[in-house]
Formats: sequence, structure tokens, C-alpha cells
Amino acid sequence: MNLFIALASSANNNILQSLQFWNSDGFSVFINHLIYAIVVLLIGWIVLKIILNTLKKVLERSKKLSDLLQDYFLKIVSILGWVIVIVTTLAQLGIDMAPMIAGLGITGVVLGLALKDSISNFFAGFMIILNNLFRKGDFVQLGSLSGTVKSMDLMSVKLATPDNKNVTISNNIVWGAPVINFSDIDKRRVDMSVGVPYDCDLKVAKQVFVDLISSYPEVLKDMAVTVEIAELADSSINFVIRPWVLPADYWTVYFRFNSEITPKLAEKGIYLPFPQLDVHLDKN
Repeated sequence: MNLFIALASSANNNILQSLQFWNSDGFSVFINHLIYAIVVLLIGWIVLKIILNTLKKVLERSKKLSDLLQDYFLKIVSILGWVIVIVTTLAQLGIDMAPMIAGLGITGVVLGLALKDSISNFFAGFMIILNNLFRKGDFVQLGSLSGTVKSMDLMSVKLATPDNKNVTISNNIVWGAPVINFSDIDKRRVDMSVGVPYDCDLKVAKQVFVDLISSYPEVLKDMAVTVEIAELADSSINFVIRPWVLPADYWTVYFRFNSEITPKLAEKGIYLPFPQLDVHLDKN
């Protein structure tokens, strides 16, 4: 805390000393410096805007760079550009920037400790971009959260969840969590499970599963559908049904199968079992 107070006091004294010439040299000199500073600020803003627009067009022509990488790079250039413009503008006002720049070494250490989380998010974002984990519009699962990637900045990733919620996740959390990109695959397996009673004809039940799932046009015909007994449970024999579909058809097939399988089994006299418990009483 004392270090912060000392740095702030030194900066204030430096600025006051640098501005004393406004009283000694007259109001006209102050106006001239102010006009020069405004001109420098406007020119810097225009030049920076031209540089960013030109750079954006150049980056958009490159097919190897993702949208997120382009935005990330443009934001870094924008921040650095504004720092240069502001420092140049202050110099036109007669403020000596040398002592302040020299003090950035000590200040940088203090700020590094105070803003370690922000710095961690910045470098985590750089690693996410560098490894091209996802793009705008991709449907991803980041740890326990899933949604469509809307944007990414230096600090966080923004998702739109399927139930229309906007979720912001810090880059550091994203980089440290498992990332599943469902838009980066050409096919996806649908895993479903159905239990049948022990006294049913298993061959008939299996054929019902095969016929129903094979009738769906969304199921990929060049990939084998798995229909097998997976578990002998307490009250049922559990089958797994695993067809392959396009990522966009995953939930369509999942919901449709679960809504149609019960009446299809009933047509063959097979009804889904309920949990049951056999109690044996000892006559003694």
C-alpha cells in the first residue's frame, strides 16, 4: 500500500511540475499545446482506425485464421495502438513521460501481482486461440456447460446455451477444463438404453429395436448400428442401441426413438418392466 501511495505521489508531482509552464508562459502557450494535443489525438485515432480496418481485411482473406483469432489479434493491436496515441498526446501537453515510463518496472511487478488472474486469462486465451479449440458458431461443451460460441475476448468466452442463456466463462477456466467441440466432427454416435422384462423373447425385442432405428433416414447407412444386451439388471434386461448420425441430427433421433419404442414393443406383446422386489417368507 505504501508503494502505491509513493508512486501516485511521484506521478502527481511530476504532472504538476510539468504543467507549471502554463502559468509562466501564458495562456496562449497553453492553448497552442492543447490544440497540438487534440490534433495528435485525432490523427492517431484516424490512423489507428485505418490500420485496424486494413488489418481486418487482410486477416479475413486468410482461410487459415479463425474468426476468434482475428478478433483476438485485432483487440491486442487496438490496445497497443491506443497506448501509443495516449502517450504521444500527453507528451504534446508538456508532460514528461520519462519518469513515468521508468517507474513501469516497479509498477509492473506490483500490477502483475494484483492482476495475476487477468494476466492468466490473457495467456489462457492466447493458448485457446493458438490451439484452435473452437470457432464462432461451434457448439461446444466446456466442463459442465454447453452452448454455441458467440464471441471471445482477452478475458472470457461467451456462450449461448440451448435454453437461450448467455454465459460468460473466463479463459482460464476454459483452458483448464475438458473441451468437447461437437461441431468439429462429421458424425456422432447416439447412445440409448432400453430395458425389457426377463420373460420376453429377446430375439423379438432385438428385432424391434433394429427395425425401428433402421427406419430413420437420419441414421447413417454406412455405419453399423449396435443393438446388444448390455446389462442383466435387477428388474430388466437392458439393451443398448447405438446408431451413428450427423451432429445436427443427434437429438432428433434420440427423442424420436424414445417416444416410439414403447408402442412398438407393445405391438409384440412386450411391455417395459417396472422395478420389482421378490419377498420370500420363512414359515418358521
